[in-house]
Amino acid sequence: MMQACGLIVEYNPFHNGHVYHIHEAQKASNADCMIAVMSGNFLQRGEPAIMDKFSRTKAALLSGIDIMLELPFGYAVQSSELFAKGAVHTLNEIGVSSICFGSEAGNVSDFIKSYNHVQHEEESFQVVLKQSLNKGYSFPEASRIAYEHIGLSDHHIDLTKPNNILGYSYVSTILSNHLNIKPLTIKRTSSGYHDQAITGSIASATSIRKAIHQDGSLTPQVTKAIPAITGEQLTEYRNEAGLWHTWENYFNILQYRVMTMSLSELASIHGVEEGLEYRIKKTAPNATSFMAWIEAIKTKRYTWTRLQRIFVFLLANIKKTDIEPLRMTKSVPYIRLLGLTSNGQAYLNKVKKQLDVPLISKLSRQPDPLLQLEERASNAYYSVLPLTTRQKMRKQELTPPILIGE
Repeated sequence: MMQACGLIVEYNPFHNGHVYHIHEAQKASNADCMIAVMSGNFLQRGEPAIMDKFSRTKAALLSGIDIMLELPFGYAVQSSELFAKGAVHTLNEIGVSSICFGSEAGNVSDFIKSYNHVQHEEESFQVVLKQSLNKGYSFPEASRIAYEHIGLSDHHIDLTKPNNILGYSYVSTILSNHLNIKPLTIKRTSSGYHDQAITGSIASATSIRKAIHQDGSLTPQVTKAIPAITGEQLTEYRNEAGLWHTWENYFNILQYRVMTMSLSELASIHGVEEGLEYRIKKTAPNATSFMAWIEAIKTKRYTWTRLQRIFVFLLANIKKTDIEPLRMTKSVPYIRLLGLTSNGQAYLNKVKKQLDVPLISKLSRQPDPLLQLEERASNAYYSVLPLTTRQKMRKQELTPPILIGE
């Protein structure tokens, strides 16, 4: 039986650090097949991906990934708990025996010890978390205070670091649901998650995107930090779409949306809580750019990331009633296949009869509510593209997955 190792990724864009992650994960797991589950056109921190999911899939399949799955949109643009739930359960449904994630901690036993400690102190953790939220702290800051209160800092894991937070959520999802998956981690190398500058051949996706958007081209510094195939996909996408996506591309649409919505319509959007609709509405007429608008809304409680996620839901018209059911479900209702290699195809041929949920390779007209959200999100993402490109991209959603190696 082929063994598969799962990776939870965004590839925005796919870079040399991701190549390192694939190789190290393959070594650590001794897997025959590398399966990635990737956020689609919108990302966990509430941003449009620099290029579409199919371009990012192709770069990954030509660089060591055997099967690329799409993390359903309803889970992708969420805080770590719901993001991890969707990603881990997707990989569990396709039968991975291990999941390997990058982290600042670099030792999986630290995550397991931390999980056990939090379980033991759960009641105290929840009390302090609630108190901190009531004082107006953002959820990440309130969580940090609560972790500190229960003495988690003694357990050698820093849960203020973004990859540690995600890694902890993956381990927590595996252990809480008694999944037959071995968690593995490798230490992040060279650059930090939020590093703003490219300093070598391995750089953060943040620094790579910043350099691309600032210069408007692929500088030698950028090309040094990405595989050649990523450079080709970025160039091809820009030539066809006329842009690399940023929030500013969507500013006019968002401003129009907010200024023509009623307060009750705004309040129904997922993530809009505690009267935030008034603040969004009030700041809309004078906003001159997306960045300036977020700055005008941002408070101690409403972080940049949280607001960006809200704007994704605004753009795609995602309501609270669309997302709430996801918290109640035990697993994911389907597996969406974006692409695969011939090795990935061999793995799928061996496991597909044992799958408990349908394997979907194209959107078509699917009745599942989660797939309907996917369609809305895709239409929102493609809305800033020229008409012919937009039509081509939508058509790609309805065609079979990318196949490499035949």
